Amino acid sequence: MRVIELFAGGLLIALVAADWWQFRRLTASGGRYGCPVARAEDVVPVDPAPGLSARFDPDGLLRLDHGVARWFPGERRILLRSQSGPAAARFRTAWPLKGTIEMDEAGGQACLRCVKLMPWSSALLTLLWFAVVGVGTLAFVVRFLAGEDAFSLGSLLLVLGVVGVGLLVFVFGLVTVSLAYRLEDQRLMEAYRELRAVLTDRPAAAQPDVKSDRN
Repeated sequence: MRVIELFAGGLLIALVAADWWQFRRLTASGGRYGCPVARAEDVVPVDPAPGLSARFDPDGLLRLDHGVARWFPGERRILLRSQSGPAAARFRTAWPLKGTIEMDEAGGQACLRCVKLMPWSSALLTLLWFAVVGVGTLAFVVRFLAGEDAFSLGSLLLVLGVVGVGLLVFVFGLVTVSLAYRLEDQRLMEAYRELRAVLTDRPAAAQPDVKSDRN
């Protein structure tokens, strides 16, 4: 049994590591890999394709102050990933984000459709954790109330205590995930504003905010 547990734990760690490795690759397949969590759309004035490609190096890379972008001309797609800045901003959460941006050009303007992605392991493990907390709390309450002394004062107090702890854990997890998502989204959108400034030759501070809709 101990060997099985160790094997299962090692396999889980290997799957999570492989998922994050694939998620962070600056390749065409890596750019499409991940769980979509939000979308954003923007229209910007850009030069024709030769002028756009010239903004990237021969490998299609563009180094930004707060991220890196890679241009895939065959797919008309840009992969955008935020990076750590100063020492105070190097803290990374378990819910990193990247953006894959599809471009449609017409009349000197480009429609940028950005899909925000996070690792599948982060999304699935988060959902699993919430499911375990919610279903576990509910199962305990149902099983306890099915007992003979379910409606005694001591039993009711115990059920209320378990429900209260379950709700606290659930809310704490929800707040943690929400704050982590906002932090990672802020980093990604900062890199997006820098990319937009390069594409339009306008200062990043002058860029309008991009409307984003979660899935």
